Amino acid sequence: MKLEATSTLLRGLAAAVFASAAAACSAPTPAPSPSPSPSPTAVATATPASTASPTASAAAPAAPAGAAALLDPSRATAKAPASYRVRFTTTRGTFVVAVTRAWAPLGADRFYNLVQAGFFDGARFFRVVPRFVVQFGLSGDPRVNAAWQSARVADDPVRQTNARGRITFATAGPGTRTTQLFVNLKDNRSLDGMGFAPFGEVQAAGMAIVDAIHAGYGELPDQGRITTEGNAYLASQFPKLDYVKKAEILK
Repeated sequence: MKLEATSTLLRGLAAAVFASAAAACSAPTPAPSPSPSPSPTAVATATPASTASPTASAAAPAAPAGAAALLDPSRATAKAPASYRVRFTTTRGTFVVAVTRAWAPLGADRFYNLVQAGFFDGARFFRVVPRFVVQFGLSGDPRVNAAWQSARVADDPVRQTNARGRITFATAGPGTRTTQLFVNLKDNRSLDGMGFAPFGEVQAAGMAIVDAIHAGYGELPDQGRITTEGNAYLASQFPKLDYVKKAEILK
């Protein structure tokens, strides 16, 4: 999903489920929100990162579609603990997200179930807008994207600001959150009034990894094609995209 802008003009970030929020940069950059493609999904604006990222091969791991919950979201309904941590092992390095359920209970529950199901394993960071956001949350397996396309989760009230390092679900408007997420690369307080509710934050030591995620493809990756073709499309046309090798709940 893209972070959609308040106006139709700023609705550039979403390419499926992440479209609908105004940009918080000096220039109007689309907010993370879902966009209308085969399904609502968000897109990210990228610019070259200072460091080149490892090339992702077509054989890079895709989401483990064998997990029952991956193809049947109705099974992914566990209530998350009051607080928990998720370790993301990526092609750029490792970072940990600390979640506080009280910040946004429904978002924290959805994130918990997606991680438990292995949804993010193999997923690319397909949109990187320097000094704005890093966006991800579309599966590398088209079957999984199809299963979650309409698995929307109700909105949470915004109780925390979108400060640097905070992680938030992309939205294209009321009741449109599904699986796309973004990490704020700077303080994006202008997103608070648009309904973007943070549910956790990247621990300080991991932000250097997030900042270094490859940003060289701009807005080129097409969210509609990611949704329907998955990693086969991204590996062939955007081989330098960084991706999640493994996301897991830390005990």
